[in-house]
Amino acid sequence: MRRDNVTWVSEFVLMGLSDDRQTQAGLFVLFGATYLLTLLGNGIILLLIARDTRLHLPMYFFLCHLAIVDICYTSSGVPQMLVHFLLEKKTISFARCGAQLFFSLALGGTEFVLLAAMAYDRYVAVCQPLHYMVVMRPRLCVALASVPWFVGLANSFVETAVTMRLPTCGHNVLNHVACETMALVRLACVDVSLNQVVIVASSVVVLLLPCCLVTLSYVHIVASIMKIRSTQGRCKAFETCASHLTVVSMSYGMALFIYLQPRSRASAEQDKVVVLFYAVLTPMLNPLIYSLRNKDVKAAVRRVLMRSSESKC
Repeated sequence: MRRDNVTWVSEFVLMGLSDDRQTQAGLFVLFGATYLLTLLGNGIILLLIARDTRLHLPMYFFLCHLAIVDICYTSSGVPQMLVHFLLEKKTISFARCGAQLFFSLALGGTEFVLLAAMAYDRYVAVCQPLHYMVVMRPRLCVALASVPWFVGLANSFVETAVTMRLPTCGHNVLNHVACETMALVRLACVDVSLNQVVIVASSVVVLLLPCCLVTLSYVHIVASIMKIRSTQGRCKAFETCASHLTVVSMSYGMALFIYLQPRSRASAEQDKVVVLFYAVLTPMLNPLIYSLRNKDVKAAVRRVLMRSSESKC
C-alpha cells in the first residue's frame, strides 16, 4: 500500500521464538496444553457460578467477567501462535494484525481495570461487611463491570489507530510472536513521538491509575484487618482477599515490569518472553488460584459433582 509517497506493507512476518523445528514442536505441545487448560479452567469457573445459586454474589459476578476476559484474551493470539509453530513462513495480514492488536489491548486493559473494581468489592466485604449486599447492589455491580470494558475498548481504539498508521517503508519483519505495540513501533520509519505519548497515557489510564486504586483499597483493608482482635477473625478476613490479592500481585507485577522499565534497557527478546508469560500463563493460573484458595468454589465443585452422580444413579 502507498499513501502520500509513504509505503505501508500488506502483511507482516513474525519471527516467533525459535527457528528450530524440534523446538517449535515442543513449544506447540507446551502452549497448546496451556491454552486448553485455560479454556477448561475458566470454563469450569463460569459453569460453577451459573449452576450454583450460592455463588450468585457480587464477588463471583466479577469473577465471571474475569474468566470471560481471560478466555477471550488468550484466544486473541494463542491459536494463531500455535498454527505458526507448525508453519515455516509465519505471516499475518495487515488487517488481521490490526485486529489482533486491538483485541489484545482491549482485553488486557479491561482486565487491569476489572481487577480494580474487584478490589473495591473486597474493600466493601472486609471494611463494611454488614452493609455489603446493600452497597454492592446489582445496579452498582453492573456499572463497575461495565466501566472496565468501556475503558479497555476506548483505550485500545486510540492506541491501535496511532500504531497501525505508522509506515514501515517496506520493512515487515516483526521480532515478536504476535502483533504487539512496541514491536510495531520499532518497525516504523517515521517519528514516533505521538506513539510514545499515547503509550505513556495508556499505561497511566489502564495500569497506574487502577494499580493506585487497588493499593488504596488494600491499605484500608489491611487497616481494618489489624483492628480485628481475634486471630481467627483476622485469618478469615484475609482469606476473603487472598485469591484476589494473589492475582493482582501477579498481573500488575508483570505488567509494570514490561511497561515501566527504561526503553533503553528493554530488549525485543525480553519483551517477547515476558509478554508470553503474562498472556499465556496468567489466564491459566487465575481459575486455579480462585478455585484452590476459595472454600466457596471448592464447595460448589463438590455440590455439582454430587448432583451429577445422583442424577446418574
